[in-house]
Amino acid sequence: MASEKDVPGLLNLTNTSMHCLSPQTLVASILPPILILEMIVGLPCNLLALWIFCFRLKAWRPNTFFLFNLLLADLFLLVGVPFRIDNLLRGEHWVFRGAWCRINLFMLAVNRSASIAFMTTVGVTRYFKVVHPHHRINRMGLTQGGWLAGLIWTVVVALRVPLLATNLLHWKENNLLCRSFDGFEEPPPGIKLHFAIFLGEFFLPLLMLLFCSARIACILRRRRLDRERKVRRAIRTVAVIVAVFVVCFTPSNVTGLAVLYIKRFRPQDCESFRLVGQLFSLSIGFTYLNSTLDPVIYCFSSSYFRNAVKSLISSLGVLELRSSGRSRHRSSASDG
Repeated sequence: MASEKDVPGLLNLTNTSMHCLSPQTLVASILPPILILEMIVGLPCNLLALWIFCFRLKAWRPNTFFLFNLLLADLFLLVGVPFRIDNLLRGEHWVFRGAWCRINLFMLAVNRSASIAFMTTVGVTRYFKVVHPHHRINRMGLTQGGWLAGLIWTVVVALRVPLLATNLLHWKENNLLCRSFDGFEEPPPGIKLHFAIFLGEFFLPLLMLLFCSARIACILRRRRLDRERKVRRAIRTVAVIVAVFVVCFTPSNVTGLAVLYIKRFRPQDCESFRLVGQLFSLSIGFTYLNSTLDPVIYCFSSSYFRNAVKSLISSLGVLELRSSGRSRHRSSASDG
């Protein structure tokens, strides 16, 4: 087993700068199977979605482009999660050095931020199409959509860059712990910003999506547009986005707030801090679930994507019928 001296740039835990730090054995035993299952389901779904976006879609609109960027955000997760699985299977012992620890956590944080940003963007654009159909946002072209997507990526990456500049590798009980949320007595500026973004990027977009849902519902009742296909599709899109948003991101924020509460008001209660900290880490499994559920959003949000999926399924069905027909023909010929 490596010692603390063998790891360059390791945060020294012999001082009192860390609070109630310990390996999370419960997380290491429960979370890996969940993450592996999410990868088994999510990886082929996202690769299929990538293939459809790149080779099957004949027409692109800003909404489609935002969904494609949501898929790109999921790729950060698909690259980063296998290293977290390896880390947990080793009993939460990081073996890939400090630089990759920072890069790995940066990629996972970018996935969360970008996913939330592009889901919110799709929901808001749907809101404008129903509630403000003559607004100039509805006349946004693909070029303007590209500029908006570029701005979103710039903000997301810029806000997460402090993770790359903060030492996130800690030594405790013969384990190298690679964590971005930890028991710092006095978190460095980069970690404070990370905390603030983690909470803010959840509550503000959630309020926006709930507002969009409520306004669309009011418009439906007031104008009696519930029978119009475009309006029904819009409300279903926003409803699916809100559902995925709540399922994937609520648990981590609720448990994260509980961790901050215990640290602020009961700093000596290390037992509760560690328990709630493990619940927070387990809730990250819901966060990573977003990459598995995002293809559902693509189908509900884009008629082009949905038609491409139907066309693909139909073509596969035709191939199967042709194959079975040929096999029956050969069987009858051999029988004759």
